[in-house]
Amino acid sequence: MLNINLSELLDAELASDCKVHLASWNGKDQPLDVFVNDKARWKGWNEYKGKRDDFNRKYIFSLIQFYPEKDRWLFGGLFEVIKRYSDRYEVELDERYKQYIGRLKIHYSRSGRAKSVLLENQLHRMDVAEILPQIYTGELFPGYENLNLSFKKLELIMRNQKKDWKSALSHIKGVYLISDLKNGRKYVGAAYGITGVWSRWFSYIKTGHGSNDDFGKIIKQFGLDYARENFEFTLLEYRPMRTDDQVIIDREIFWKRALITRTEFGYNNN
Repeated sequence: MLNINLSELLDAELASDCKVHLASWNGKDQPLDVFVNDKARWKGWNEYKGKRDDFNRKYIFSLIQFYPEKDRWLFGGLFEVIKRYSDRYEVELDERYKQYIGRLKIHYSRSGRAKSVLLENQLHRMDVAEILPQIYTGELFPGYENLNLSFKKLELIMRNQKKDWKSALSHIKGVYLISDLKNGRKYVGAAYGITGVWSRWFSYIKTGHGSNDDFGKIIKQFGLDYARENFEFTLLEYRPMRTDDQVIIDREIFWKRALITRTEFGYNNN
């Protein structure tokens, strides 16, 4: 914490013209992931009106729930409401504070699940937690022992070619687990040969099935969105690229037995 209140960065008269948009999980997407992956979609989050006219002032001071950390919000921009329609707003990004977009992290403990609040009423509770040296582009690689992530998050990382993730995962062989959260079934796979875990996992991101027959049937029937909504990836073991492939294959067999994925509880057929 920098011991700086947000009011010290803002124009004194701005607060009374702003509603704060506290963008958080909508049941499908995390706004932080949307911000990183698609700035046009992020603008759309600020144009959504719903049944209530929540943003009935001239400006929307937009904050994104920074879900990797508790009570942290990332500044997503100051938007001017240009027009108001029955079902949406039309907004334009105000150039003020543009240098802080995606960099300014604010500490704020939200009461309940409020979507919008009056800036002047909450400003005294908003402190500058950190100013990042560069615009936030996604989570840093957390270490091999901590890899457990959704298909959506993995897709975001791989589509954006996150350098720290790509470097780390391209230089290891390993055994991994894919869990289907809808039915509880699991699949144990392995990455070996001349390609690393990055390439193997990227094949799932491209196709949804990674050449697995059972996954292929699911994707053919329900589409790639099934994988996006239900698949979760976990790295079980990792080894240097110089490791003999047979070592990885043997460990893959061990995990298939341990997690009984060759039965009705899993997707492994061999």
